[in-house]
Amino acid sequence: MRKPYPSDITREQFAQINKDLESAKKATCPRKIDIYEVFCTILYLLKNRCTWRALPHDFPDYRHVYYYGVWTKKNGKGESVLDYVLAKLIDLERYETRENPTPTMLIVDSKSVKNADIVGKKGKMPSRKALKTPH
Repeated sequence: MRKPYPSDITREQFAQINKDLESAKKATCPRKIDIYEVFCTILYLLKNRCTWRALPHDFPDYRHVYYYGVWTKKNGKGESVLDYVLAKLIDLERYETRENPTPTMLIVDSKSVKNADIVGKKGKMPSRKALKTPH
């Protein structure tokens, strides 16, 4: 058992994303390493911006963690599995603290709203030469 780091998540939080992480990598043989430990190692790397070899010794070997790099590969939507589960964890945290997970405010540029009707009726704006009047 290793000491907890500030970047770690709880086992309960991990249970919410475990299926997403396991489905990202084909299981060709039984796992010898705990996926929770791998995920916490990646979180430690992201938070502290250290190199793979500079990981503390109580984390799994960096070569084993690097093997799970498939989590960082982007899918067809432009989002990696790691991005997806981190966003899911943030939404779960907002839900647990009763914060509203959806945006509640919208800013609309008033100029573009006013011009939207004009463009539809008049078409393109006339060129500058047509705007000049003779003296």
